[in-house]
Amino acid sequence: MSETGNASVYSTDDVHPRDRVSYWVEVATKEFYKHGFRARADFLGELCSGIVGRLWVGRCKCDPCDIVREPPDIARDDIDDILLSVRISGKTLVAQGDREAVQGTGTMTLLDARRPSKISFQSPTDSIVMRVPREPLAARLGDLAGLTARPISIDGPISGIAAGFLSMLAERAATLDEAVGPKICEQVLDLVALAVSNEIGSDRLTLSSPRRVALMRLKAVIEARLCHPTLRPAAVAAAAGISVRYANALLSQEEFSVERYVLHRRLERCRRTLEDPAQSNRTISEIAFAWGFSDLSHFGRRFRKAYGMTPGDYRRRTRRDVLG
Repeated sequence: MSETGNASVYSTDDVHPRDRVSYWVEVATKEFYKHGFRARADFLGELCSGIVGRLWVGRCKCDPCDIVREPPDIARDDIDDILLSVRISGKTLVAQGDREAVQGTGTMTLLDARRPSKISFQSPTDSIVMRVPREPLAARLGDLAGLTARPISIDGPISGIAAGFLSMLAERAATLDEAVGPKICEQVLDLVALAVSNEIGSDRLTLSSPRRVALMRLKAVIEARLCHPTLRPAAVAAAAGISVRYANALLSQEEFSVERYVLHRRLERCRRTLEDPAQSNRTISEIAFAWGFSDLSHFGRRFRKAYGMTPGDYRRRTRRDVLG
């Protein structure tokens, strides 16, 4: 193993052939999760990884092998992430729950670390891999259970942008300043969620829950229009292709209406902007107006109700926390 800046680099090249499999198991267990592993003795692998905010991002090249994560493995670690992979080359069989699929070159796939899974690398494979915290991804997509082991083509316009961004991020993660990591992390999560929700709504995948798909599409529409001050429930519902009544029913599962969810997401965007040291030169009013608020007093009242303090106090407290 070698370390360069924020990057960790592992390779079997300098490991004796008899020790390569055990070495790789140790590497993969540390970087991913506990699992069973099977490969030929002359196995070759290389992994370069880095941390960007809450995300672990890496590029992995490996020979054919089999990875099995069983309930005892899950019980022995506390990994609660979603594993996202973009296949640059090679072919892999992935299985989770009652679903099994082929992930070939030019596809993106999600796997849940808290559920048993099997991954069989059928050929030498090159992949971009990302470990995503469950909570922020679920906040954007809802229930993740139906999204795993479903290859998503990156030929689509949005999924292609997401895959390209992840590839570039894997290459440059080690060079990024830690201060910008959280901001880039949020952008990546937004982009991945948009790509997944867009593709799940296409004819390429078998949809088990039309209600879940409608909720994903509704949230994606809202995220894309948060900065519009004239955004209204009727416009949101129309863009999502559903009625206002149905939109409210979908969000009621999370104790929101369309109007309250729009407010919630605007406040969250403003809060994250206030936390960002790189945007400390922006005034509170500028931030509020940028995220769709048209009345500063209204914004202040809503922010205080949501977070227990005024926007100005929140920004000052965040600065004190950063400075220690």
